[in-house]
Amino acid sequence: MNASRSGLRAGALGVALLACGATLPALAGEAGAQPPGEGSKQANIGIVTGLAVGAAAGGPLGAILGAAAGAVLGDHYHRQQQTAAALSADLSKSEADRARLAHSMSELDASLSRVQSHDAQLGETLVQTDELGLDVGFRTNDDAVPVQTMAPLLKLGALAATLPQSVVHLAGYADPRGSDAYNDELSLRRAQGVAAVLTSAGLPAARIVIEAHGKSESQSAAGDLDGYAFDRRVTVRLQQPVAAEVASRE
Repeated sequence: MNASRSGLRAGALGVALLACGATLPALAGEAGAQPPGEGSKQANIGIVTGLAVGAAAGGPLGAILGAAAGAVLGDHYHRQQQTAAALSADLSKSEADRARLAHSMSELDASLSRVQSHDAQLGETLVQTDELGLDVGFRTNDDAVPVQTMAPLLKLGALAATLPQSVVHLAGYADPRGSDAYNDELSLRRAQGVAAVLTSAGLPAARIVIEAHGKSESQSAAGDLDGYAFDRRVTVRLQQPVAAEVASRE
């Protein structure tokens, strides 16, 4: 009788072990996050533990149920560990991105502070000098802006563009040869050509004042070719309003 019961128990335990062996690959197949061929260590531990506890508590049937429950609980714990690891990796990446963004913002703030400081220094310089400018000379009967004056004009235009209250005054002139009407038109074209260079540097056209004087202000003697060269010009003056004018506008 005892031998018969022992045989039944042994047979049931064998069935339990076969069931556990079938459960392991099935659970391994469900855990999609782990590489092929690698079972869940926690699920395996759960099966063995459940098998031992179930066998001790309820015999072969208890072993089967205990092994199945242990496998489920162990695999569940394994999945939680994988999820926690993925979340930790995402959090680390987010923190690194946030640190890089903070560093970039700090560099931008530093650059902005340097630009603002530079603009303030330029503004103080203009207030002290009241006026900056240059003269652009032209060839006889020509309104093309000379190449050698392009760079200074572009720099002056860019500077004026950063000073919102500044105004650039352009005055065109011509030598005394030719009629008044022709020289008036020629001096206007010269001033307009200089204005085009300034606007290409970013200065709004609304802040440019153009005057055409023709030959009316020429003081050169007749036939004085050297004097004529000084008459053919456009004067460029960048002006800032004085403190009283700024206060009255505000």
